[in-house]
Amino acid sequence: MRLLFLGDVVGRPGRRALGAFLPRFGAREGVDFVIANAENASAGKGVDPRSAEELQEAGIDVLTSGNHVWQNREILPYLRETGRLLRPLNYVPGVPGRGWTVRASRRSGVQVGVINLIGRIFMGPADCPFRAVDAVLPEVTREARVILVDMHAEATSEKVAMARYLDGRVSAVVGSHTHVQTADERILPGGTAALTDGGMCGPEDSVIGVRADRAVERFLTQLPVRLDVASGVVLVQGALIDVDETTGLATAIQRVQSRVEV
Repeated sequence: MRLLFLGDVVGRPGRRALGAFLPRFGAREGVDFVIANAENASAGKGVDPRSAEELQEAGIDVLTSGNHVWQNREILPYLRETGRLLRPLNYVPGVPGRGWTVRASRRSGVQVGVINLIGRIFMGPADCPFRAVDAVLPEVTREARVILVDMHAEATSEKVAMARYLDGRVSAVVGSHTHVQTADERILPGGTAALTDGGMCGPEDSVIGVRADRAVERFLTQLPVRLDVASGVVLVQGALIDVDETTGLATAIQRVQSRVEV
């Protein structure tokens, strides 16, 4: 089967671009299941219920998140009620939402597990992602052979280490958070597909999705300048991953990068 992971969706431009991109791309490439990181989907920081629903209507099966998931307080009850928007698994026990799910592909019916982790290097407080994934993996594998992990982290070393740690135990480990797509897609020796960062679905003429002039002003002045989402052509970035559904191991991975007018 074929999985599509999409990098961090940035604001309305990212949401609108995916609404236009996914139906055409999914049909052409035979995509069975779509995962996207939505932690910046609402005005460039955080996600609200309306944005989450819009992305699901566009064809995304599971939404992951990261350190901005709590930005909009109205998302808290939504996280408690839905299994299609995840928050990082290794946050403190008892916070709203869940860190993994298993959903059936709408195209093939195959069960797909998705696990959302967050790193600790240059990030906020969180429990150990390595021990957290070890704790849930037996339960996830009882329900699904095909498993994708979104490792939301700043440090490339931490994302690469997680991919190596889970090699042979999950189908794919794709990093998110930096909004900059890396060029290191590969199949690891144990059969796990890996990409250090999937990139973003956000405006190309920007600094990681926000207006370049605002970002430069903040760097120059060190003042709390408002970082508005940029406009113009949207980069849709991510990874297309082929998985043997009988073994759960990956057979191919390729980067996705497309430009969409919105």
